[in-house]
Amino acid sequence: MNVENITERHRKKLFLDKNLLIVFSVTLTAILSVSSIAPALPKIQQALNISHQSVGMLIAAFTLPGVVLTPVLGVLADRYGRKRILVPSLMLFGAVGGMCAFIKNFELLLVMRLIQGMGGAALGSLNITIIGDLFFGNERTTALGYNSSILNIGTSVYPAVGGALAVLGWNYPFMLAFAGIPVSLLVLFVLKNPEPKNRQNLKEYLHNLLFSIKHRQVIVLFISCCITFVILYGPYLTYFPLLIAGKFGATSLVIGLVMSTMSAATAVTSWQLGRLASIFPERALLKISFLIYGAALTVFPLVNNLWFLLIPTVIYGVANGVNIPCAITLLSGLAPIEYRAAFMSTNGMVLRLGQTLGPMLMGVMFALGGINYAFFSGTALAVTMFIGLAIFLRE
Repeated sequence: MNVENITERHRKKLFLDKNLLIVFSVTLTAILSVSSIAPALPKIQQALNISHQSVGMLIAAFTLPGVVLTPVLGVLADRYGRKRILVPSLMLFGAVGGMCAFIKNFELLLVMRLIQGMGGAALGSLNITIIGDLFFGNERTTALGYNSSILNIGTSVYPAVGGALAVLGWNYPFMLAFAGIPVSLLVLFVLKNPEPKNRQNLKEYLHNLLFSIKHRQVIVLFISCCITFVILYGPYLTYFPLLIAGKFGATSLVIGLVMSTMSAATAVTSWQLGRLASIFPERALLKISFLIYGAALTVFPLVNNLWFLLIPTVIYGVANGVNIPCAITLLSGLAPIEYRAAFMSTNGMVLRLGQTLGPMLMGVMFALGGINYAFFSGTALAVTMFIGLAIFLRE
């Protein structure tokens, strides 16, 4: 039997790993209560008689607790174990999130979403922390690629599911959150993961954590993750729809179809990341991804045919499918198990910073020189990040 056949069989076995499948369920839960609720927002606005500005608070109320709680919960997961934080988080997320379907007072609904957000704060970082604990080397890269692919499939499917449920009633999409309860039971009774044995007192732990995070390569990776989300939430998610609508007069449906090809390309690329990483080191792949980002962002405003936009959109998705799991793999490898949850949680805060800064920075560029400036500024950031990684992220 040749090496390629052995490798393929091993990859299939890894995907069917029971523990990894449970982590996938946590990943799908973590993204559930934004992606599935978004299509129902217009109906929620009408049903509860609230303004356009107010209905957006249902999203913000859910995401806000993560800004403060994510690093705290990461420290607690390092100190007391992953399951002791993850199981009650999933329970709280599922029970309170599902109960939102039965609330018809907007102010009370906001409070419930805030509490659900407390439960959801740790999910997006502890899932990848556990993958880092369970797997090593190329297996870790492959597993994180699979997880990224599952995440992108979820973000593509959930809006359709939420929209279909909203046809039955504005509150039906909230019921999907009840899925967090059975997932918490799977984590509690079925998941077999190594737990950190942290015997340091809190002062020693925080001192050693700070010393580990101050490592040059860790800081560079945090910056790269921030830049990735600046150009994702700035030029792509904020100004790409405006470019399509303004230049080609496309409908919302067409814009959605064009943009969905990015998620599809990301999912396919992430799924194959293990193969790529067996040929090229993760550091090299991460550097190359920023050049690919730069190429796609440069081409976007230059295309004069709507359907030709699919080419740079797919190229952008390929970069995304390589970039994010590679960066997380490298961070996970630099983080000792005793501090890994705190590392991933800190990275989660960095990602939120990028999500916030992206639209703001590109808004300034748009004001200075129009929509092309927003895309070309993204190109400049991507190329600058490539140079920074080439200098500071060496083997």
